[in-house]
Amino acid sequence: MTINPNALPSERVGAVMLIRKNGAALMQLRDLKKGLRNSGMWVPPGGHADLNEDIKTCARRELLEETAYDCKNLEFLTEFEAHVKGWPPYLLTVFWAYYDGIQQLQCLEGQDLKFINRDKADSYEIPKYLLNVWDMVITVSNKEDTEL
Repeated sequence: MTINPNALPSERVGAVMLIRKNGAALMQLRDLKKGLRNSGMWVPPGGHADLNEDIKTCARRELLEETAYDCKNLEFLTEFEAHVKGWPPYLLTVFWAYYDGIQQLQCLEGQDLKFINRDKADSYEIPKYLLNVWDMVITVSNKEDTEL
C-alpha cells in the first residue's frame, strides 16, 4: 500500500469504485458548473479529505454522503497524482468494493448516479485516467474471485 499521509488535505482526494460482479461501476455525473473539477463528467463517488482525516475514512464518508451507500469493506486499489487541465495536481487514492445489491443507492450529489458497463464507457464522458483505474479494479476483482 502506498498511501501518502503527508499530502496536504486540500490535495488529498479519496474515491470509491463500487462495482458489480460483471465489472459495471457506479459513476456519478458531476454538476456542470464553473469552478468544479471534472465538471459535467462521469466519475466515481469521492471527494477531498478533511484536515487530519484518514483517506480511507474520507472515501467511505464521501461515498455515503453522495450515494447513501454505507460500505464497510473498502479495499485499497491505487494512489497517484492526478492531473486535470486547468487545475493543480492532487493525490487521488482509490478504493474498491463490490456492490452488495441490497442497499438502495441515491443520487445525493451531482446530476445522476448509475452503474455503467465497462464496454459502454466510451459512450460517456469519463476522464481517460479513470478508465485505467476501472480496468485495474476489474483485474483485481477477477483475481480475487479466482482465489476464492
